[in-house]
Amino acid sequence: MATARQTILVVEDEQAIAETIVYALQTEGFGPVWASTLGAAREALARGGVALVVLDVGLPDGSGFDFCRELRAQHAVPVIFLTARSGEVDRIVGLEIGGDDYLTKPFSPRELTARVRAVLRRGTTATTAPVPPGWTHDAARCRITFEGQALDLTRNEYRLLGVLLARPGQVFSRDQLMQAAWEDPGAALDRTVDAHIKSLRAKLRDAAPEADPIVTHRGLGYSLRETP
Repeated sequence: MATARQTILVVEDEQAIAETIVYALQTEGFGPVWASTLGAAREALARGGVALVVLDVGLPDGSGFDFCRELRAQHAVPVIFLTARSGEVDRIVGLEIGGDDYLTKPFSPRELTARVRAVLRRGTTATTAPVPPGWTHDAARCRITFEGQALDLTRNEYRLLGVLLARPGQVFSRDQLMQAAWEDPGAALDRTVDAHIKSLRAKLRDAAPEADPIVTHRGLGYSLRETP
């Protein structure tokens, strides 16, 4: 259960969805505040005290992605994106611009509250670190280069590496990586993540034989080195 009724700002224009989220958060001991537009969300944030924002991507007065960029210039409050879109780049873009997690509609309210608790436990500053030296990431073209070499990546390899690149130094559990990089996380296993990491390491060695940018944290997960 949450403590001290942390305030969760729910930015969602569909009333039925918003009411379901608000009820689920209240049941878990949070203090949800609902905003149906970005304008109302700005007013709620200006009042202060918001511990986390649940943010729909498609809103009547603007894009949730654009609002997150605006938010990051002023606040370090964590953001969990909600969207009906399931495009290949969307999850990575959401993380790159400062989002902390991502849920595709339809979703379980219990899963959302679990994600809220997990993000708050991490105590993330929600600020996206610069891409480390030696890397470039062109999200629009789904292209990542390492030490000047364009990497020939599969779809899931690209997503997985994109998540790590968005937060250098942050340790991601296998479950977090599956949720962020796989269209159907339930169909992926821990060893699937491990296999993709092994493949990525091989391709990175081909680009720069002396480099070892992906760090294994035994029993915890993986991170990307912040320095070469």
